[in-house]
Formats: sequence, structure tokens, C-alpha cells
Amino acid sequence: MARAGLDSEAVVGAAEQLADANGLDAVTLAMLARQLGVRPPSLYVHIEGLADLRRRLAARGARQLAAAMRTAATGRARGDALTAVADAYRSYAREHPGSYAALQRAPDPDDAETTAAGAEAVEVVLAVLRGYGLESDDAIHATRIIRAALHGFVSLEAGGGFGLPLDVDDTFARLTYLLDQGLGAAGPSGAA
Repeated sequence: MARAGLDSEAVVGAAEQLADANGLDAVTLAMLARQLGVRPPSLYVHIEGLADLRRRLAARGARQLAAAMRTAATGRARGDALTAVADAYRSYAREHPGSYAALQRAPDPDDAETTAAGAEAVEVVLAVLRGYGLESDDAIHATRIIRAALHGFVSLEAGGGFGLPLDVDDTFARLTYLLDQGLGAAGPSGAA
């Protein structure tokens, strides 16, 4: 019998806490059941298995990241919006490392929920890029470039990859400045 008050949202929420505290690989059905005080078979009332749980965790993380970036960008344009979005991205990755790891894989095209959640995050970046005059394929390429730069930075930072005695926050500010300058040069007036 399932524990009273336990539903799929609570299961995914517990998985998020477990992933953020111990890493995405620590999220097993046995560990999650232990955390929730139920037997592993009870979880199948709420999820279809570990793959479904990770899919839901990715969708939840993408929605949270999109909301944080959207809030950060509101009322800002171009470099200010880009910096705010980059800061929100970095903060999310720091505060939710397990959830962040879950949302890094492209979703199955048949997975409408995760695809829609990921599209929310992409749309925030596309809105920022419209301020640079970037649309269509140019905006998609720029989105990939921004994601690669931000993901690379936060991954190196999380893994202790910045060992030189310079302020990492200053490096991040320089990264966002260079992205801003590059996007400005790639816009309609300075198309590459």
C-alpha cells in the first residue's frame, strides 16, 4: 500500500532533493524508497521506473531553470538580460547540481512533457537574442553557443577545474561580456 500523502510530485521532489544532495547517480529506486519510508514497489504507483523518474526530474529542472532565467531577464535587454540569464543559469547549477545534471540530455522527441519544459528554457534565451536582432537559425546557433559556454563554465567550476588564483566570479563576468560582444557583432548590423 502506498504511503498516505505520497503522489508523483512528492516522489519527484524527493528525487530532486536526493540528486541535489548526493548527485544524480545516487538516485535509485531503493534509495528513494528508503528516503520516503516506503518499499520500492510502492513507487510504481507514482512512477513507471527509474527512467521515468529521471525524465520527470529533467522536466522539473528545466521548468525551474526556465522560471529562474525568465525572472532574471524580465525588464532587461541585450547585455543586461544576457548577464542576468547567465547568472541565473549559474546559480541554478550551483544550487541544484543533481537536477541540473538530469536536464542536460536532449529529451526523446516523443516525450512531450520534457520537450515542452526544455522549450521554455530555450524560449527565454531566444527572447534575449531577439534583442540582438538574431532570429531563426542564427538564434539557434547562438543559443547553442551560450549553452555550451555556460555549461562548460559551471561544469568546470563544480568539478574544481579552476585552480589558478584568480577570482572565478571575475572570469564569469568576462565570459558573459565576451558573449555579449560576440552576439552584438553577429546581429544584423554586424552579421558574421
